[in-house]
Amino acid sequence: MDTLDYLVFIGRFQPFHLAHMKTVELALEQSKYVIIALGSAQPERTTKNPFLVQEREQIILSNFNEEDCKRIIFVHIVDVYDDKKWVALVKEKVLEKTGVNQKIGLIGHFKDNSSYYLALFPDWKLVELDSLENALSATPIREAFYAGEIQEQYFPHGTIKFLKSFMKNPMYDTLRTQFFKDQVGKSN
Repeated sequence: MDTLDYLVFIGRFQPFHLAHMKTVELALEQSKYVIIALGSAQPERTTKNPFLVQEREQIILSNFNEEDCKRIIFVHIVDVYDDKKWVALVKEKVLEKTGVNQKIGLIGHFKDNSSYYLALFPDWKLVELDSLENALSATPIREAFYAGEIQEQYFPHGTIKFLKSFMKNPMYDTLRTQFFKDQVGKSN
C-alpha cells in the first residue's frame, strides 16, 4: 500500500479511550503524520464536552511515546451545524497543516448514524476500520465518570491519570452537579 502523507482522525475524544488509541496507532502505521481533528473546540465546558481542546491534546499525547508525538498534529474544529460549512472548515484547518499536493486520507469506522461524516470527504482516501475490539461509546463512560467512577478497562494509562487528577478539580464538581440536574430534567 502506498503510504499516505497524512491521515485525518476526527472526533471529540471526550475522553480519549482505548479504541481511539488503537485508531491513532493504526493511522501512524499507515501514514507519515496523523492529524487529529478535535471537534467541539469552543472554549466552554459542558457535560457532553467536559474537556477543553488543550486538555484533550495533553491527554492524547500522554499516551504515546516521544517519537509518535512528533507525528501527531492537532487541528481545532468548533461545532458548525451545517455539513457543507463543517466540511469546508475541516478541510481548511487540515490544509493549513499540510499544504497542497499531499496524499491525505481519513481514518474511521462506520459504527452508527453518527459516523455519516466519513462519507463527506470523497477526495480523501478513506481508511475504513473494522469494528475495533473495545469499541465503545463515550456517553456511558462519561456517565460513569460523573457518578465518580473511572472505568479503567476502557482507557490507556495517560487518560486514567488525567481523569483522576480532573476529579480533584472544582470544575469536576460543577460539571457533575449539572449532569445530575440535566438527568432529573430529562426524567420529568
